[in-house]
Amino acid sequence: MFKAFYGMKFNPFVKDLDIKHSFKTRDFEQTHNRLEFLKQTKGIALITGEPGSGKSFALRSFVTNLNKNLYRNVYIPISTLTVKDFYRALASGLGQVPKHRKIDLFAQLQESIISYSEKNITPLIIIDEAQFLSNSIFNDLRIIFNFKMDSENPAILILSGQPPLITQLNRQPHEALRQRIVMNYSFKGMTKNETREYIYDRFRLAGLTDPLFTEDAIELIHSSSNGLIRKVNSLINMTLLSAAKEKLKTIDSDFIFKAHNELELTI
Repeated sequence: MFKAFYGMKFNPFVKDLDIKHSFKTRDFEQTHNRLEFLKQTKGIALITGEPGSGKSFALRSFVTNLNKNLYRNVYIPISTLTVKDFYRALASGLGQVPKHRKIDLFAQLQESIISYSEKNITPLIIIDEAQFLSNSIFNDLRIIFNFKMDSENPAILILSGQPPLITQLNRQPHEALRQRIVMNYSFKGMTKNETREYIYDRFRLAGLTDPLFTEDAIELIHSSSNGLIRKVNSLINMTLLSAAKEKLKTIDSDFIFKAHNELELTI
């Protein structure tokens, strides 16, 4: 409804926007630079941040731009698995028919990773919502990714999750795994200036040249969302939907406040 009223070609405040339209925040750039470095070193990486901070988008952008002939991508979105189910999911992702016994699965995983590496193909394994992994899986990750007495890294493992993941890895039993982490970045959310530029950039993509929000409205969007992109998008969508119904061409902080109250239970 609001697209027609405001003359927008499409809704730019959605999560499935094409990668080519990505807005490069400080978090995005910092993650990108570290991931590019990780391509050279390989090994284990840790990426954390609040839900909706842009972690998944940054990882999706990174994977999309990889040479498909040089990487075998494995994405595991369900981290509440038993150890054996995790082994089987990883084996399937590597193109293997999973063995039945855990000891055979372990050998299968290491052999598969080494086989790819010998063909100059780097296995890239991303585990999302990794804060929900069991201690047993964390312990086994350390062993699975130990090659030639820990002298080489033939694969990339990215653990992505919310801040409690850091607390979990800081526990003494996971010291050995933590020492193997070669790249670590925590998403901080957009600054106020980034939030402003993000909103302007999205509107420009949709074909708008005149700003719809007053400066105090943008400040409230930022403070209400803590600079988290998903919350910014949700708040703006609710605001535009309500504002279009009232035929508002300029939106101030009072209207943002009303929209925020409506979304309080959902964002």
